[in-house]
Amino acid sequence: MLKLIQTPHAPKPFSNYSQAVMVEAGSRLLHVAGQVGATLEGVIPDDPQRQHELAWANVLAILKAAGMSHDNIVDAHVFITDRTHIGIYREVRDRVLKGHRPAATLLVISGLADPRLVVEVAVVAAAPAT
Repeated sequence: MLKLIQTPHAPKPFSNYSQAVMVEAGSRLLHVAGQVGATLEGVIPDDPQRQHELAWANVLAILKAAGMSHDNIVDAHVFITDRTHIGIYREVRDRVLKGHRPAATLLVISGLADPRLVVEVAVVAAAPAT
């Protein structure tokens, strides 16, 4: 259902993501709004690693509610507020995705809606039509 597209006519990915992912016609698409590193109670931890873990956990919870998993992620857009957290981002992403390689965009930005937040993760996922 998901076809990874790689071409030697564009630069190779700099880490574990695909140049592009094609979704078969008729698939169910899910657009997950940006998820931040907050607990269910709205607590924002001070620890950047914990925020990254929570942001991805929140994404996975929404995917599960839609009958999907990390394997269904087609595209991930991640926004971080500190470039020194790129290593944290990659380590947590790789652990969560377990070898799955969606298309991905990482942006280092000046801030998020709440200044305590250091990461936001938005994904598009696809699954076979039911």
